[in-house]
Amino acid sequence: MKKLLISLSCVAVCSCKVSQTTDLNQKADQLAHKYIMTDGHVDLPFRLKVKNFRLDKEYTGIPVESQDGDFDYKRAKKGGLDAPFMSIYIPSSYEPKAAQQLADSLINMVNFIADQKSEYFEVAKTPAEIKTIFSKGKVALPMGMENGSPIINISDVGKYRKKGISYITLTHAKDNLICDSSYDTTHTWKGLSPFGKDMVKEMIKQGVMIDVSHISDDSFYQVIGLTSVPVIASHSSARKFTPGFERNMSDDMIKAMKKNGGVIMVNFGSTFLDGKVADYRKELQKEIMAELDKKGLKPRDEAAKPIMAAFFENNKQAFSDIPMVADHIDHIVKLAGIDHVGMGSDFDGVGDSLPTGLKDVSDYPNLIAELLKRGYKDTEIEKICSGNLFRVWNKVLKAAEM
Repeated sequence: MKKLLISLSCVAVCSCKVSQTTDLNQKADQLAHKYIMTDGHVDLPFRLKVKNFRLDKEYTGIPVESQDGDFDYKRAKKGGLDAPFMSIYIPSSYEPKAAQQLADSLINMVNFIADQKSEYFEVAKTPAEIKTIFSKGKVALPMGMENGSPIINISDVGKYRKKGISYITLTHAKDNLICDSSYDTTHTWKGLSPFGKDMVKEMIKQGVMIDVSHISDDSFYQVIGLTSVPVIASHSSARKFTPGFERNMSDDMIKAMKKNGGVIMVNFGSTFLDGKVADYRKELQKEIMAELDKKGLKPRDEAAKPIMAAFFENNKQAFSDIPMVADHIDHIVKLAGIDHVGMGSDFDGVGDSLPTGLKDVSDYPNLIAELLKRGYKDTEIEKICSGNLFRVWNKVLKAAEM
């Protein structure tokens, strides 16, 4: 009899947990679709460029429904994503004129997609426009320039704002004419260049958000000291969990972002989330390269893809997870407060390194469920989804009007 009572008790407890999980998931899905959800960084344009996207109608179905990549319209609607910033990504190897040509072509691509698939998408330049597009049931496509190298003259800032660029990441993987990069070791300017300082001031005048992702620590503190408006880190995470990885933000930088009034938008890439996972992936990469060398293949070869996929499939520890993403959010909230955190996934930009449960844009509710589980309130979820970014963005726009 005692065994029977224990068994029944276990069944009741398990049923209760299942019910609570189900309720949590349902609420997470509801909130994902109730609130406007922004993402600070999605690399769709460059991914399509690499796949030889042409401005032909036959190609415009790619972002509506596709088995490729991490983003399309149908998956975005499933996950509740309403306003992914389309990254106008410029590789560091491009010279200024070539950088401008690439930037213009990617901006044209985003506009072309929105024009040809107007029942699904609209380009947005302000939070107000995003809200209008959201009310129509469409996905808004704001744009951010990743790497400011197309800015050759100060007047280019205003020109690109008119073309739809709402933020500029000052540099990318190498020092450029604007500032030093977190990935580079040359420290060309020891922070911002003289041109970079003028550019920051011009961005404030033109209402373009300053993105401090990718820039060196010296560059970051100089920007913070120079700007009169809040800034964003469009796709960066907390350095606490990745010691020595300057691409992420240190505790002092996170606190500085609070004083500045800015927002840190957490990157979902596993190497941005967990230093141990990053180390494991480095060792795994050596094994992969050795296997490819045996077969006379290079990583970009089509025949190499299934081999690489099999390695990752058999090594689940090469991926972080949703609780770790939530840990980064928790840490930023602890240091800076709920008003200074958002989401900047880097979907389509970090390759096969996305955490378990956050593999594409349909998976945002999984993260929201984890946050609800940790006690985040509905109003706090809304701030993370879009409220914090909109606050910063509107302040930047208002400063430009003054």
